[in-house]
Amino acid sequence: MSDAIEASTSSSSSPRESVFIHPRREPFEHGLLPIPKLIFTDPNATLAPLRDKLVAAAADHPTRRVDSKALSDALQISLDHARLVVDTLTSVLHDDADPLVRAKSSEIDAVGADVYDLILFLYIQSYKRLLPRTHKDSAAVADVWPSTSAFDGYLSALSPLQLVRSNSRRFMPSQADEEAHQLSYLQKHLANILSLLAEPVEGEGEESLVLTMERFEHLGFLIQFGEKGSEGVTLSQAAPFFANSDPDMPAVPVPAAQVHDWVLQNIASALEHISERVSAKENGPPNATDQDVAMADACASSMKSPKSARGPSFIEGISKSSYVKQAPDLKGSSLKVLNCHDSVIYILAPLRFATIYGCSDATIVLGAVGKAVRVEHCERVHVIAAAKRICIANCRECVFFLGVNQQPLIVGDNHKLQVAPYNTFYSQLEEHMNQVGIEPTVNKWDELLALGVVDPHDSLSHPAGVSDIQAESATRLDPDQFTNFLIPNWFGGESAGTTKDNPFPLPDAYMASQQRNHKNLGEIKQILRETPLEENRKRELSCALHVFFKDWLYASGNIRQLYCLQGD
Repeated sequence: MSDAIEASTSSSSSPRESVFIHPRREPFEHGLLPIPKLIFTDPNATLAPLRDKLVAAAADHPTRRVDSKALSDALQISLDHARLVVDTLTSVLHDDADPLVRAKSSEIDAVGADVYDLILFLYIQSYKRLLPRTHKDSAAVADVWPSTSAFDGYLSALSPLQLVRSNSRRFMPSQADEEAHQLSYLQKHLANILSLLAEPVEGEGEESLVLTMERFEHLGFLIQFGEKGSEGVTLSQAAPFFANSDPDMPAVPVPAAQVHDWVLQNIASALEHISERVSAKENGPPNATDQDVAMADACASSMKSPKSARGPSFIEGISKSSYVKQAPDLKGSSLKVLNCHDSVIYILAPLRFATIYGCSDATIVLGAVGKAVRVEHCERVHVIAAAKRICIANCRECVFFLGVNQQPLIVGDNHKLQVAPYNTFYSQLEEHMNQVGIEPTVNKWDELLALGVVDPHDSLSHPAGVSDIQAESATRLDPDQFTNFLIPNWFGGESAGTTKDNPFPLPDAYMASQQRNHKNLGEIKQILRETPLEENRKRELSCALHVFFKDWLYASGNIRQLYCLQGD
């Protein structure tokens, strides 16, 4: 074991044998925005003067932080895009004690963002996601992952889901691949990142830079040891140069070069550990447990939780069934639902992050997601979500029933999307929403914000000019097509809660449609009760009603709810 790792664990009170440095996945998975003006070819040269400009702007802010207006002026972007930057930063911040995280939607600009968190957020906008794994037989892999653009006529014939399915899981990046890719990115850019956080020693010029403990802690936005809330420690506790600082005395600033060397050593050790783990898996028995699950890895057992609390839980490969998970069933606070088809999936739990990827002909209910939801490469999926924010990318013919506190973000190549107000509840919903900070009085379900079709964080190249095309937005679901979604109460009184109705108020048009449907139903029941019919006529009427009901179940997609009656 290297000295760096020993140094990183020596200050901890727990006797862990080896705790490696990790990239924080959240900024890379939920914090990248396809706004061209945020992506700099030379981040350091651009962000150093921008940092100084933002520091000056923060001096005029009541909280000494940066609001959307100041960011809009500094970056020369629209106020809507500036607010999106601040909202997105809020959802991926590392410090839950930050006032921005605790602020209500209406208070975001009054609180403002910390300049250095903002600079790190803008820096990683230059990150490009990992390409799928290469294959020894390049001719064979050409059919799996073509290097051509999505806009050159080849992939346009494929739907998002067909594209996902055409990419065999053997070539998709695993969690280990992605973590190594993120660590390598940080390794390459660490010197620049530290120079943006550091300050020169008085009288010694720019050549001699130091980091205070407070500035050093901002690195926690990008890296961490263990998982916060479990075995994790703050960076300053892990670092040998700040570990024994007197809490009543300000810690002595540390040379940036010393910090650089220490972080680099830890990254090198972590990369070596990942390489050894992957090698052991590849050389081990084929049924060995893999905690680094591939993004497209369908799984018969359906639910995987990594050994470590660091990673998300996975629900994979559910087909033609119903599937229920409640809070005690989930490890950690993040979830990924992957490659599920013709099913109804209920996640009745409070979460921080959720990803839905590569699903089709499914209904997925997300209880309460306090940070962000990302839905990608899905077809004919109904998503019902109470969440702080949602990003929809590369989806077709999906309907989103939303209770969201921020504008839904739509990016990529989408077709025939619909949005509607939130339409369900379960007994613990309001309790879960309170736990993760979702406000039922704020629902921006139809305030859609569409960005570009091309994601510049994708490593595939795209023809000139395509980056200016705006993504296809979504239409509002016709109120006459709006229905409540009933979540069965499988456990009766065992999971009793206080929620008795949908906590998000319905817009007038949808409320009127719902009341009209209830009234019509009551009138039809009354007519049937009062109409005298012979037995054979009653049977004919009953058969006709069953036929129409069955047709409606299939046409509306509600046939999937009947899976719940079949048992798991």
